Amino acid sequence: MSETQATTTEKNKKLRLRIVTPIKQVFDGDVDMVILQTIDGQIGVLHNHAPVSTVLGLGTLRAYNDETVTHYAIFGGFCEINQESATILADVAEHPDEIDAERAKRAKERAERRIKEQKSDMDEIRLKAALRKATVRLELTNLPTYDKSHK
Repeated sequence: MSETQATTTEKNKKLRLRIVTPIKQVFDGDVDMVILQTIDGQIGVLHNHAPVSTVLGLGTLRAYNDETVTHYAIFGGFCEINQESATILADVAEHPDEIDAERAKRAKERAERRIKEQKSDMDEIRLKAALRKATVRLELTNLPTYDKSHK
């Protein structure tokens, strides 16, 4: 095999992505790339990535496979990455089909109102996390198209 063929073959290798929550396995399949939110910012992962363990933040995970992008709302947890796979152990992982947009809108409005009111019994960090969760959910429900093949 020539050096060019070896490089092309390496580029075409898939990354095994597993997304698991305490109550279910959300996704298990091969992808070209995944982009996820850590507590330090976004990270992109391809096949042959250096081994990393990281803490997940509140945000969107995007899994790219051929011409398809599948989105998930991920709220906390851990990710372990090696050269062959990325395993997400998420506190919560939701596909756009599972999100109630009206409920997310109400949650966002409620969090914004409580942040403005600064009630003494509410923790500001918790309120900002609730606002972020609602915002992520609303962003996912407003996507023009997404892959529904997870069912």
